[in-house]
Amino acid sequence: MAPFDPAHFVDDRPAEGVFRVHRDVYADPELFELEIKYIFERTWNFLTLETEIARPHDYITTWIGRTPIVVSRGGDGKIHAFLNACRHKGATVCRAEKGNAASHVCLYHGWAYDSTGANVGIRQRRAGDYPPSFDKDDHGLVRIARLDSYKGLIFGSLSPDVPPLHEHLGDLKFYIDLHMEQGPRGMEFIPGRVAYTYRGNWKMQLENGQDPYHVDTAHGSFAAVVARRRAGQGNVSALELDRSKRGQSLLGAFEFAHGHTATWQDVPEPERRVIFRSLDDVRARVGDIKAEWMIKQRNAVCFPNLQIADHIVPILRTFRPISVDVTELRSNVLAPIGEAPELRAARLRQFEDFVNPGGYATPDDVTLFGDCQTGFGSTGFDYLQGYSHGLAEAKRGPDETARAAGLEPLTSVAGLSAQNTELGTHAPLREWARLMRAGIEGRKAYE
Repeated sequence: MAPFDPAHFVDDRPAEGVFRVHRDVYADPELFELEIKYIFERTWNFLTLETEIARPHDYITTWIGRTPIVVSRGGDGKIHAFLNACRHKGATVCRAEKGNAASHVCLYHGWAYDSTGANVGIRQRRAGDYPPSFDKDDHGLVRIARLDSYKGLIFGSLSPDVPPLHEHLGDLKFYIDLHMEQGPRGMEFIPGRVAYTYRGNWKMQLENGQDPYHVDTAHGSFAAVVARRRAGQGNVSALELDRSKRGQSLLGAFEFAHGHTATWQDVPEPERRVIFRSLDDVRARVGDIKAEWMIKQRNAVCFPNLQIADHIVPILRTFRPISVDVTELRSNVLAPIGEAPELRAARLRQFEDFVNPGGYATPDDVTLFGDCQTGFGSTGFDYLQGYSHGLAEAKRGPDETARAAGLEPLTSVAGLSAQNTELGTHAPLREWARLMRAGIEGRKAYE
């Protein structure tokens, strides 16, 4: 690979109205290895919800890039996060996705650790003839460098050189609030989860959520199903929005610092949103502005590994890069703690209908991701042109919609949804280029 130059891979010339991305950004294995090192391992990553580890000794296993992580609530009630790698030979200590255990024992040689990650047992410790120097080492599991949370979302970093989480999230906290303040007792994952891999680069899903342009074509079969349902055929109790009205509602996008981004769309049929049934109570707790935004369809990205979406139901979706052309996705449905069974059932039915891998949308998306990945292997063209739709209307700074919500985005755009802006793909790619350049040049990610 030639010396890294972000201007080569992300051709970003705002004054000239140019934003292009080289296909190697999605297909070059060498670039992928640098992404793991200079992006995932040097910034904040979403790990899990606090409600997933509510009791002492609860734990979940997750990843930061390709590094396996355990997040655990210790017997001290505090949250801990450490590498899921035994200090003896590196084997994973926790093999289940989640559970409750006061101690974890490596199956290879029997070293044991408590729920804070401290070593509490080395098999044959006294009879092992270890040299005196052995006692000078810390034998506990390696803690990650930074750990913090916001509104119940836990984030971690392998690097100590990251800004405070509150600062890093910036205005994206507003979108987290819209998810996590829907219930008076807080929010939780509905039991169960969806995890699958697709053949394609991790940035394909990240961008797909910020790409309203694809909805009418990629998901045309779903639009036809909705039309039949509204005519009295099939699952007539489904709560899908009338897709034929998309062109009549306002749609917009914001770019934020640190690669975060969001798209939003007004809803012409608010009564078909699950939250509409409890909107008066929600409004009394969070105020008019947040209540109205909870009705909107929203899709935000917390760069690099989290999608905060509520275009059907509120979900959190994480991207885990496995290789340059294989990505794992995990989706969890959020719901208010203690909500009525009929509301929870409605959330699940909507998730299954559209977002679930057996639903109407996800198979379309992941199939097309594979088609794109095939196309990236082509010779004869270098730059992709899928980043300019609607940008003639973009403006620097906040627009009226942003100011009304108290937001200060770097860039804003809004218009009828037929505009289908692609602005939401820019911030993550700009941050990609910034972090990659800093790493290649031997600089800290945040200076």
